[in-house]
Amino acid sequence: MTRAVLRYVPHTIRHAAEGGVTYEAFCVAEGCGAESGAHDGQADAQDWALRHAGRTGHDLFRRVITDHARVTRGG
Repeated sequence: MTRAVLRYVPHTIRHAAEGGVTYEAFCVAEGCGAESGAHDGQADAQDWALRHAGRTGHDLFRRVITDHARVTRGG
């Protein structure tokens, strides 16, 4: 018979500021598929969406905010 000892170690996950944050906007109007590309500033992605809406009349966008996280052992 094989015996095993399992040890559970608590971990935490938190935003890693050094990884930065990126902002993107995607037009989800039927057949469009235009996107802002990744930007370091939220205003840049929002400005793209506003300009795109003004040019095309499209009014629905998906916004994506991406950050980096660090996992550390311990409680």
